[in-house]
Amino acid sequence: MPLSPVFRKPRALAPGDPVTVIAPASPFDWESFATGLTLLSRRYEVRHEEGVFASERYLAGPDSRRLREFTRALTDPDIKAVFCARGGYGVTRLLAALDTFLPPGEALEPKPLVGFSDITAAHALLLGRGMVSIHGPVLTQLGKLEPAAIARLFALLESPAAPPKLIGSGSYGSYGTSGGGTGSGTGAGGAAEGPLVGGNLSVLASLCGTPFMPPLEGSILLLEDVGERPYRLDRLWTQLQLAGVFRQVRGIALGEFIGCELRDAGYASHDVLRELVAATGLPCVAGLPVGHGDVNEAVALGVRVRLDANTGTLTFLEGAVTAPAD
Repeated sequence: MPLSPVFRKPRALAPGDPVTVIAPASPFDWESFATGLTLLSRRYEVRHEEGVFASERYLAGPDSRRLREFTRALTDPDIKAVFCARGGYGVTRLLAALDTFLPPGEALEPKPLVGFSDITAAHALLLGRGMVSIHGPVLTQLGKLEPAAIARLFALLESPAAPPKLIGSGSYGSYGTSGGGTGSGTGAGGAAEGPLVGGNLSVLASLCGTPFMPPLEGSILLLEDVGERPYRLDRLWTQLQLAGVFRQVRGIALGEFIGCELRDAGYASHDVLRELVAATGLPCVAGLPVGHGDVNEAVALGVRVRLDANTGTLTFLEGAVTAPAD
């Protein structure tokens, strides 16, 4: 298998740095946004454009507004990090234009982009440009998290040290070929190392066959989702399988799958996922506290990790940022 790519890291933030909040996807609940904004403002100088509050059907304003906002946020040298207000839907509509209007190659200076769910599409774009990105809480989720999860996010943004490892909860049962049991489980047992890539399963599947699928060779694939019934999880997973994704990656890190059960079905989402993982033959850790649940620990995409299916751990081998300039 060819060597996996190395991704450029942004500079570490410091308390008081200017950051911005954007709404590149769906409109959001004002109260949750205000709570997250207050929390973030205790740490950084937070800015946002008035257009962030726009709403047009299921989008936070027209594509043109969201594109301008996103482009400015990523290219403004004064802004040290970009936080997303909400996921939902809409980022994939912007990818082609973003790729056109953003500076090419290394002319685009890396800066942390923080978000998850639909923001997976933007992470994929940045990973494709060779840059680390932050899979973490959106602003409307920030105020609902435990202090430890918020502290992890700030430490990830401000320290070049590797963050603490994550441990699978085992809430989906064993993912081994033998079935049954508890614990974080495996697909094939063993361990694997590589850059962490991925995010939301349904968004990642929607990128198959486009130029915006992130670089996968030699990676550890992170997947999570919400509200996808077991048959839809099967369909999305099969799309990745048919696209050759599981032939490229070295291991699978499963976050939380929230609200995916079908009432009175006689089977659960973890039954389906267990079989799908086993068929890949790849080591897998399941039940990681990442995604649409009550924790959503921030993790850096593009950094090297070690996934150990025998211990149910995801260990980060490097930090997400470089030391601040002297």
